[in-house]
Amino acid sequence: MIVFVDYEHVRAHSSKWGEKLLAARTRITYRLEDLADQHCMLVRYDRVSHELLERIGATAIFISGNGTDPSMYDEASLAPLREIVRARELPMFGLCGGFQFIAETLGAAVVPLEVDHDGADAGEATDGRVGPVEFGYLPVDVFPVDVTERHPVLDGLGDQPVFRHAHSLHVPDPPAGFDVLASTDITPVQIVVNNKDRIVGTQFHPEYWTDEHPEGQTMISNFLRWSGVTR
Repeated sequence: MIVFVDYEHVRAHSSKWGEKLLAARTRITYRLEDLADQHCMLVRYDRVSHELLERIGATAIFISGNGTDPSMYDEASLAPLREIVRARELPMFGLCGGFQFIAETLGAAVVPLEVDHDGADAGEATDGRVGPVEFGYLPVDVFPVDVTERHPVLDGLGDQPVFRHAHSLHVPDPPAGFDVLASTDITPVQIVVNNKDRIVGTQFHPEYWTDEHPEGQTMISNFLRWSGVTR
């Protein structure tokens, strides 16, 4: 069974985006379940634990994005999830805010986007924070240029695959042990991977793929194969 951790703060569920957020979590759970060909458990960030993962026989963890400022979270409620990340016992995929959570837990900084570029709009986070936001279905620059040398999670993706972006924070430098696989002018760290611990993080949202932009589905399928969840 794979686990999809909902990293959204409870206050966001009562916001004007709350119903859409909750509906999206269910849809993503089903999408992950279909790609992994095994059950997917949706669990809130403050309800996940080592004991739960052992009891259900978890095979991988996905951590969702979030729209609430990280400073609004009670650190005690995050402690069990941080312990899971630090233990690195299971393959993990951090999605946008989930990637930021993994990076911060492993010693990296998470900072606001500083300047506006083409593709960066003035936006509002769930908590009302306003600032530059990289938003929309936009391409990332994948490297290295030589396709034969690219990481397996990039199989089947071109030089500029398109994914959904919706972030006002980013990780300017990844944690130790992580390689950067893609960037944009706005966000220099868009994809990271830790081969030893089977961890992937994306600053964008591959889970929101569409028929027009299916690259996110390809990438998540690649991760599941690379990490040994599927064959």
